[in-house]
Amino acid sequence: METKELLRVNHLKKYFQTPHGTLSAVDDVTFGINERETLGVVGESGCGKSTLGRCILRLHEPTDGEVIFDGQNILKCDKKEMKRLRSKMQIIFQDPYASLNPRMTVSQAIAAPLIIQGVYSPKEKDKIARKVTEMMDVVGLASRLVNSYPHELDGGRRQRIGIARALSLDPQFIVCDEPVSALDVSIQAQVLNLMQDLQQQMGLTYLFITHNLSVVKHLSNQIVVMYLGQLVEKASPDQLFRNPSHPYTQALLSAIPIPDPDVKMQRTVLQGELTSPINVGPGCRFAKRCIYAKPECREMNPEMTEIEPGHIVACHLAGTVNKTYE
Repeated sequence: METKELLRVNHLKKYFQTPHGTLSAVDDVTFGINERETLGVVGESGCGKSTLGRCILRLHEPTDGEVIFDGQNILKCDKKEMKRLRSKMQIIFQDPYASLNPRMTVSQAIAAPLIIQGVYSPKEKDKIARKVTEMMDVVGLASRLVNSYPHELDGGRRQRIGIARALSLDPQFIVCDEPVSALDVSIQAQVLNLMQDLQQQMGLTYLFITHNLSVVKHLSNQIVVMYLGQLVEKASPDQLFRNPSHPYTQALLSAIPIPDPDVKMQRTVLQGELTSPINVGPGCRFAKRCIYAKPECREMNPEMTEIEPGHIVACHLAGTVNKTYE
């Protein structure tokens, strides 16, 4: 069966003006996500992952580019059209405590999107209660917690509230902004398994933002690597771990812990200073930290080059410095 592309991002840019100049948070990013699939987005803190997710949902207004959702460029939608699309495009935030109103009970938090979007009026209390109970059951929350407040619950339960809230409007696409990074490891596994099950049951499409490369390897159909606002590599999990072709990707993969004390890790330790994302000059943004950098790397920004079907790299030396991290 032919897979339909649900989301297409074309040359997306988001610049912030600071007292010191223009900060390039997201700079000329292009990719697509097919229906019922997951695109993993990885990179170190400050590379623009969360800003990218928020721009796609127009929680940040992009500076330029296109975000085409189900055939419609949402950046050209007015407020009325965007409100309608809100029910189809949702987000799960990183910190389940900060993203919940401490004055709202579990029931009120899950019901809020239903009332705001006009699915139910505040007077339809029975219908709201039934929907809330249904969503709590879907994410594995006990019904006895319906009148609990966020501070009374642990991180795993709070994040399940966030997931239930996002699912209450029956969305097609969800931005998962590091949804398990604030949770204990044992709870992370439970929440990740829940999200995979929900994707299969409800036909969801995910943009999954994370630092955890081991997680993204098993969850994603495609992975993109970001560095200082730009995509530097895009590939399937198998391609990325078998043949990482950007030096930054290689450094990220070399840092994955190996659960065997007898195996000596061969880490790539990055040297040099970070390129400032403010008033970015010409050349590759990774050049100052790259052990393979040549003069051309500091003079010209590399273009995305396909080195094998579906595997794209932005590097002047693409295909010549390969390593394996399977």
